[in-house]
Amino acid sequence: MQRSRTSCHEDFRIFAGSANPALAAAIARTLNVDLGGAVIDRFPDGEVAVQLTETVRRKHVLIVQSTAPPVNDHLVELLVFADACRRAAAERITAVVPYFGYARADKRHGRREPITARVVADVLQTVGIAHVVTMDLHTPQIEGFFHAPVDTLTAVPILCDALRDRLPSDVVVVSPDRGRVSLATSYAQCLGAEVVVMHKRRDDATHTHVTHMVGEVSGRACLIVDDMISTGGTMAHSVNTLLARGARPEMYVAATHGLLVSDACARLDTPAVRAIFVTDTIEMSDQNCAKLHVVSIAGLVASALQRFLEDGSTMVG
Repeated sequence: MQRSRTSCHEDFRIFAGSANPALAAAIARTLNVDLGGAVIDRFPDGEVAVQLTETVRRKHVLIVQSTAPPVNDHLVELLVFADACRRAAAERITAVVPYFGYARADKRHGRREPITARVVADVLQTVGIAHVVTMDLHTPQIEGFFHAPVDTLTAVPILCDALRDRLPSDVVVVSPDRGRVSLATSYAQCLGAEVVVMHKRRDDATHTHVTHMVGEVSGRACLIVDDMISTGGTMAHSVNTLLARGARPEMYVAATHGLLVSDACARLDTPAVRAIFVTDTIEMSDQNCAKLHVVSIAGLVASALQRFLEDGSTMVG
């Protein structure tokens, strides 16, 4: 991306939180600007402190910060960062939150439970964030929790581009549950493949089992897709179920957000799983997984921000 229009660059600053500084730096390079100066520190008791080292007065501030594990630490850091910018007279604050934590807590399963995704939306706006840019929200309804505009980008096209040359021609795209049917359909349309849907019943808070499957997998290679891989349990269970239903032991896994906690890579380190594709919405520096392939979203996010900064157009695409 060439710096053909300089006026918008003079009016905004992009800052990196500590959750994923490499992604923020890549976005800034693509926009042909430097990251804004800031010092992020933590006291011995864990409290976070942020100090801006350059002026943001009357500037549009972009803060790049995924609420990745440890989720609460990174969320509070984003809030403190935004408050520092607001008190320094920033004209507008946009939070670029590639991975939006607490997105699974979008409804109550019982009468005495919080809707934590709504709580997060409220506090982000309370500290002055006027716009949120994110990637592949767990549920689209979270956009409705905000009064501020929310632009949700999707990593499906760039993941499909990375996968296309590796997948066999007879691959089917598998949705691990009913909630991911729309996502699986997007992958299938992009790849020209068929969709298979698993239907599950939850036995308790941690156990589910597949009741039936819509679509044919016998003798076929499978691409299992989800918006995130957390512990890897859902993906591992899906692999075993597909093999039991006669699928070929040639499985591929793709998800936008690779949390990969609690030995997720080890759970997916089976001969049947050929490759795991995720994006860099979450930093992968400490992952030791030979099958893991990380696709960068920096160009996608930078292109969307460029369009918005220049003409205010919608960034969804």
